[in-house]
Amino acid sequence: MNNHWPELTRFLDVPGAPLDNNICERSLKRCIQHRKNSLFYKTEHGAYIGDMFMSLIHTCNLMRVNPFDYLVTLIKNSSALFKDPSKWMPWNYKTNES
Repeated sequence: MNNHWPELTRFLDVPGAPLDNNICERSLKRCIQHRKNSLFYKTEHGAYIGDMFMSLIHTCNLMRVNPFDYLVTLIKNSSALFKDPSKWMPWNYKTNES
């Protein structure tokens, strides 16, 4: 332990640094759960769609956006979404709603 003391106390150099890594552990848990669920996809295309939705939902959760509201908004504005997808990301879609 004495040989690694500087590395073990590195977090003390950054004010407000978290003492745990719960955010990382929760993200990994979600990935592992999705991997288990993906065993039941019937086609490769179905797996692709499932992966896309998992990615969108996880991004919404990280951005503190309600995933259901976000996906409903995408469906309601699908024509505008296809014209310029960059305006419909979870962090900026509310400014483009009609």
